[in-house]
Amino acid sequence: MASSPSPTKRSLTRRVINSLNAGSLGVSIGFAITAAALLNPFFVPPFLVLLGRTLFLSMWLLLVFVAAQHLPDRWLPAWLPRWLLAVIAVALAAPLGTLLIYLVAVNGRVGDFFGSSPRITGFVITAGTALVLGLLITLTAQVREREARARAQALEFELERSRLEKLALDARLDLLQAQVEPHFLFNTLANVQALVESNSPRAAGVLQSLIAYLRAAMPRLQDREPTLGQELVLVRAYLELMQMRMPDRLRFAIDVPATLHGQRFPAMALLTLVENAVRHGIDPSEEGGTIEVGCSLSPEALRLWVHDDGVGMAEQAVPGTGLSNLRARLAAFFKPAAELQLLQGAADVDTAGRPCGLRAVIVIPFSGTP
Repeated sequence: MASSPSPTKRSLTRRVINSLNAGSLGVSIGFAITAAALLNPFFVPPFLVLLGRTLFLSMWLLLVFVAAQHLPDRWLPAWLPRWLLAVIAVALAAPLGTLLIYLVAVNGRVGDFFGSSPRITGFVITAGTALVLGLLITLTAQVREREARARAQALEFELERSRLEKLALDARLDLLQAQVEPHFLFNTLANVQALVESNSPRAAGVLQSLIAYLRAAMPRLQDREPTLGQELVLVRAYLELMQMRMPDRLRFAIDVPATLHGQRFPAMALLTLVENAVRHGIDPSEEGGTIEVGCSLSPEALRLWVHDDGVGMAEQAVPGTGLSNLRARLAAFFKPAAELQLLQGAADVDTAGRPCGLRAVIVIPFSGTP
């Protein structure tokens, strides 16, 4: 009983067959037609016979090349690189395939082949043409394969770099969100304690506002699809809490159309600007002031702003870590087209023409939105 092919041979055969795609077959057929046209003036057999021979040689060389490319590594000597194996295999297969064609043409009579000078000449010409074209195709395929591997590796490196950058950005965002301004939280709790100890009627209101803020803030810590509407809920809760702490010194207004609440928006972006407005604009001012959160919509971009009429920012002041982090998050979320603008003093005035403290504007071009 004949033994069945080994799994390794079956695997090699399967890989060779799978590699015979339309592109490689088309190239081989094209070279066969070209070779038949070049040889036709020098041969007695008709063009169709030459075409059949060149088609056979092309398919034969293609199979040999593909088999050499997929030969298991353990079958290769350590000193023999795969590209050299493919070149040697094609160089040997070209004359062998040509010899097989001529032996079939003389019905296997070897004497008729070697005893005919025209057949020997035809064999040399056909084998030489097959050898040149086969080596040319092999070397070209090797170069293209190496270029394809280099492109695939570069793409893989780029995807890995993008993945690592996203992981790093998510980690930084998680850290920023997880902080939830602990010093602000502790200061607010200390104020609640002082109000309770003095039996102030404001204690219950401040505590209620703190609970509302925490309810809005805590779900954001693991939120991967934040929206502008969720951000506005958090901003309103924060401002209500601040207003309870300084009812005579802080006023605020939020005016953003409900149609924009579903817009994807980085978590705590507006809140960072509002906190800066309270801490650096309203708190230092004896008279306090007003914070406005609004937007403007144009065909080119969406602009969201946080406006305060407090003391403003000193000309020599350098934006802090919070704003630098916010710029990085905007660039990652909306691509580099998004930006953060800071307008202060005479660059932005109220309806009475008086200089205002500071207006921080997030500009989201529509070409840069996710």
